[in-house]
Amino acid sequence: MLSKLTKLVVLSLICQLLMPVQIVLADTGPKPTMDFAFDQTLLESDLQVISGSLYECDQPDCSDAAPLQEVGPQRFTCDTTSCQATAYGFAPYHKIEIEFSDEQTRQSNIFQTAGFNSKYTVTVHPDDLLVKAKFGLGFLPPVFILIITCVCALVGIGLVVGLIVFLIRRSKKN
Repeated sequence: MLSKLTKLVVLSLICQLLMPVQIVLADTGPKPTMDFAFDQTLLESDLQVISGSLYECDQPDCSDAAPLQEVGPQRFTCDTTSCQATAYGFAPYHKIEIEFSDEQTRQSNIFQTAGFNSKYTVTVHPDDLLVKAKFGLGFLPPVFILIITCVCALVGIGLVVGLIVFLIRRSKKN
């Protein structure tokens, strides 16, 4: 009996050693995002973005502004022409501060979260930034947009089929 138990333990240890070892990452689903595109048409020369910060505010005047903390996937990043933010959840009000290649740091107006996947146009002025939300369906995750599109298509097809049946029955009565 002892030898069967020993064989079983050894066999289970060998099986565990043969199993692939992988790092498992857990995620809670899609995160809200913000995308910032810069419009530099008011400047004489194009500037490159060096770095930036997104400030989160609960007060409309941003008197309680605090930078978005980098935790897990939550962060604010910039490349030379745009910036992006991902968070577990955004505060209702924001402002950004961007350093450009002319060694000047410009601060934006206070703006509100425009939706789940928000897109903004940032107009670069000589001394400051003007952030405006782009219109779109960014407040809906892509899955909901697909579902809404399918429902609308089904309703449209139903209306067309109903109209055809109605016209056929009407023509047979005459």
